[in-house]
Amino acid sequence: MSATSGTHLFTFFYGRRIGTDEFGNRYYEQKRARKGERARRWVVYNGVVEASKVPAQWHGWLHYTLDKPLSNEAARRYSWQKPHLPNLTGTNARYLPAGHIEKSGTRAKATADYQPWSPQ
Repeated sequence: MSATSGTHLFTFFYGRRIGTDEFGNRYYEQKRARKGERARRWVVYNGVVEASKVPAQWHGWLHYTLDKPLSNEAARRYSWQKPHLPNLTGTNARYLPAGHIEKSGTRAKATADYQPWSPQ
């Protein structure tokens, strides 16, 4: 479940939709802030609630580093930048190194490979 019913009600009455990211997460800002306070900002996740699903441009906006979120083009202005990936730990898409028991079970020999201790 992406959000509680209380979050949906609060969003309906007090939220103003700012935008959506490539993962389908929706970002909101409070319509009217109290005098002397900043407008609250929040995200309603698409699917599982996982903070690592928030891309950098939206993370900066959520934490008031940016006044408005960067566009996808502005966020990826260098050719060496990779697209954002959420944390895949605990999923079937997680990284498994060569030799992992669930991948192949054998690893390549290293030049300075260890010798296991055996009692004599």
